[in-house]
Amino acid sequence: MTRFDLAAYDRDGFLVLERYVPAEDCDALQARAAELVAGFDPGPARTIFSTCDQGHARDRYFRESGGAIRFFFEKEAGDRRPELALNKIGHALHDLDPVFDRVSRQPRLAALATALGLVQPLLLQSMYFFKQPRIGAEVGWHQDATYLHTRPSTVAGFWIALDDADRDNGCLLAFAGAHRGPLRERFHRVGADLVTSRLDATPWPEAEPVALEVPRGSLVVLHGLLPHASVANRSDRPRHAYALHLIDGRAVYDIDNWLQRPGLPLRGFA
Repeated sequence: MTRFDLAAYDRDGFLVLERYVPAEDCDALQARAAELVAGFDPGPARTIFSTCDQGHARDRYFRESGGAIRFFFEKEAGDRRPELALNKIGHALHDLDPVFDRVSRQPRLAALATALGLVQPLLLQSMYFFKQPRIGAEVGWHQDATYLHTRPSTVAGFWIALDDADRDNGCLLAFAGAHRGPLRERFHRVGADLVTSRLDATPWPEAEPVALEVPRGSLVVLHGLLPHASVANRSDRPRHAYALHLIDGRAVYDIDNWLQRPGLPLRGFA
C-alpha cells in the first residue's frame, strides 16, 4: 500500500487493486465452492436470501449461520439445481474450510489489513457470492457496519472478483466519499428476533454512483461506512465473488450483533 493508495481509500471509501489475487487462488476458490455445492442436500426447505425484504432474518438456519457453512438461494431460483440456484454460501468459510482458510489468511491480505490501520485484525465473516446468470438478485444500498457493528466502527470488506465484474453482470456500485456520512441503520438482535433499526434519516447521496468494473482477481477494499450496492444480473454470465469482512479486536463487538459464533472464537491471520 503506497501513500497514494491510502489517500485514495481515505478520499473515496474504497480502493481497487486490479488482479491482486492470483488466478490459481481464484481457481481454487471456485473449484472448492463447486465441491461444497455438490455435497449439499437442500432437503425440502430452501432459505432464500434477499437484502430487499430480509425474509431470511426469520429463519433459524440463517440466524445461526455465523459460525457455520450454510447455503442460501435466490428468490427467482424456482426448482433449479443448487449450482444454478444459490445466492451465496456463508458465513464462516474462512475458519471451517481449509481452501478458504488458506486464501483468506495469505500474507498479502494480512499486510493490507495492517496498512488500513487494523491493529488487531480479526476475520469475522466470509461469503461466496454466485450472482447467477439471469436471476442474480440486486443488492440494495447498504453499509457493512449496519450488519457488523463495533464501537468504534472498524469493519472493512475485502471483495475478490472471481469472474470479470461489469455493469452487465452486476458489478459493485459505490457512492465515492460517502463513507464520511453517518451510519443509517443497524440490523441486530432484539430478543429472539432480528430487526432493522433506523439510526439516522440522512438519505443516500444524490450523486451518480461509481461502477466498480474490475477484471477477475481484482480486490476491492470497502470502508464499513461506505454505501454500496449491485444491480441484478440479467446477463447470461455469472459474477462469482468472495467477500471477507474484518474488524479490529481492540473495538467492542456488540453482543446484539446478528452474527454470533458460539464455540468458534474469532481469529486473526495467524
